[in-house]
Amino acid sequence: MEPVRVLDLILLLLAFAVALALLARHLRIPPAVAFVPGGMILAVTPGVPAFELDPALVMTLFLPPLIQYGAYFTVWRDFRANLRPILLLAVGAVAFTTFVVGFALKLLLPDLPWAACFTLGAIVSPPDAVAAGAVLERLRLPRRLLVVLEGESLVNDAAGLVLYRFAAAVAMGGAFDAGRAAASFVLVAAGGVLIGYAVGLALVWLLRRLHDTDLEITASFLAAWGSYLAAESVAASGVLATVACGLVLGWRQHEAMGSQTRLEARTAWRFISFGLEALVFILIGLSLRGVLARLGLGEIARLMPLAIAITAVAIVGRFVWVFPATYLPRLLWPPLHRRDPAPPASHMVVLGWAGMRGVVSLAAALALPALFPGRDAILLITFVAIFGTVMLQGPTLGPLIRALRIARPMAETDEPDEITARAAMAAAELRAIEASLDDPLTGALAADLVAEYRKRADSIGQSSIGAAARAEREGRLALRLAAAKAARAELLRLHRAGDIHDEILRRLEHDLDLQELRVRRQRGA
Repeated sequence: MEPVRVLDLILLLLAFAVALALLARHLRIPPAVAFVPGGMILAVTPGVPAFELDPALVMTLFLPPLIQYGAYFTVWRDFRANLRPILLLAVGAVAFTTFVVGFALKLLLPDLPWAACFTLGAIVSPPDAVAAGAVLERLRLPRRLLVVLEGESLVNDAAGLVLYRFAAAVAMGGAFDAGRAAASFVLVAAGGVLIGYAVGLALVWLLRRLHDTDLEITASFLAAWGSYLAAESVAASGVLATVACGLVLGWRQHEAMGSQTRLEARTAWRFISFGLEALVFILIGLSLRGVLARLGLGEIARLMPLAIAITAVAIVGRFVWVFPATYLPRLLWPPLHRRDPAPPASHMVVLGWAGMRGVVSLAAALALPALFPGRDAILLITFVAIFGTVMLQGPTLGPLIRALRIARPMAETDEPDEITARAAMAAAELRAIEASLDDPLTGALAADLVAEYRKRADSIGQSSIGAAARAEREGRLALRLAAAKAARAELLRLHRAGDIHDEILRRLEHDLDLQELRVRRQRGA
């Protein structure tokens, strides 16, 4: 395809993505649930150019920034505290699903070599980070459950891809050595983490010295690709390298970035994340045309029941792993149960159902050599698994959470901790102002401010979280929003009357935006 045609296609897909996102919002479903069938509709629409999804391009262009975006907003303390359940899913569930799906495929297609069967198992074993992020960010799960699911989605791709490489190599005539495979897995994972950690530290060092918002945001994007490519160049895990880099950046952002950089970086990353996420899912649907053309209707009709059965095995296999992996260790080791009581079964149901497959599975399937045993069947089964899990589990995960009554209510906040922190901050502000009272230059100014800061500190320290206080707080916040709205209207009137310059408008409007954003966050909006 000519470069101009590629640009035309990308612009068309982005415009289509906006329409699909609006439709998803209207239907109250995750955008990914609209993107995939939207891409399939495009795939069979006359006049739309054929598009072959390059697996190497998908893994290199799309995956690093999307994974780093997720890692950046992951709380390292929560991630570390829940590392055991995260690894049980990211490594244990991936390995278990690989073997279960491999055995099931061997039963259904006895002529297919074992290694090829396990290759498919490795392809569909890891729930996708992009798919999980697209769904989970719109759900209000209990905090620990959300941490485990997001942590799993960041790490499991690495485990799945390592298993995939070993199985694919054996299927193409290589030999399998369990000890060597285990050692290689550890080296690949450790190498990726170390490289990502080093790139993250280098990025933090650089951010402290750039002092330019545009350059700092650009450097943060380059670090995503840099960590991934650096790890892949030495046969380490690029996925884990990107995760490690994102975790370091997320942990050190408060000291490495200024306030303006953090605000603008969030906006830039959200914009890029939406564009890449939309393109990935639409391209998954669009790649259907190539799959249909290679297989033909007769082969598709023959393989479709098998593909549906394997998809069901992958879904059920996750449940079979989740419950024993959660409860058996606590039964066998009482100290673990005392230190970390078992979560309710309803949490495990959600954990089992949140297993959407996505771009990594499709890219891995497309990357199989043309002479790989059963390649066409693997491609179709992978596509059905992606489509089935995204379309079945994506839109039903929210209703399932509500039906089980485990959704975190809008009013759930860390109010006691938040009030304590705000009180400590206000006290620190007051001390800083009082320390300047004796200064010959700023003492008079400090004296004017002391009353204001003392009043603020006293009001925060006396805050209550009772119903009356909540109602009063809500009323105050509503009045602040109304005041900001009036100020914005007056600002626009002054600008339209020609009384203020555009630069003043932008600067004052930015202050109003920050003020309104703060109030809306306090209201839980």
